[in-house]
Amino acid sequence: MQRLSITLAALLLAAPVWAQGWGNVAKKEEEKGFSWTDPLWPEFWMAWTPATFLLFCGIFSAMAIITVLEIRRPGGDERRGVLGLTTTRGDRLFISLLGTAYIFLAWLGIVGQPLWWPLAISIAWAVFCFRKV
Repeated sequence: MQRLSITLAALLLAAPVWAQGWGNVAKKEEEKGFSWTDPLWPEFWMAWTPATFLLFCGIFSAMAIITVLEIRRPGGDERRGVLGLTTTRGDRLFISLLGTAYIFLAWLGIVGQPLWWPLAISIAWAVFCFRKV
């Protein structure tokens, strides 16, 4: 009986220690592989995933290239394309980005994943916009 009471007292005294997670101190954390959906900076106010980071880097890079081209050859390189619109480089970039968003949304709504095919379609759309629109 005395042994049972000592064991019970030891468990009651050790319970807060185990509840605080001290039992996991010596355990190794499992290594996780790369994930496109895990946040890059977990404490940051916005969930920057690798995919969103690359998307924004791509958009800002395209805008930087358009800016450099505008500085080198001012005037926006206006032309009238197959849609009957008079467009500049910036207009064509905007049309290609807007079309890309619609292509991806339609693909996700109709087909789902994987997203490699809409990526190829979007690149073809951007090439078409910059050459023919």
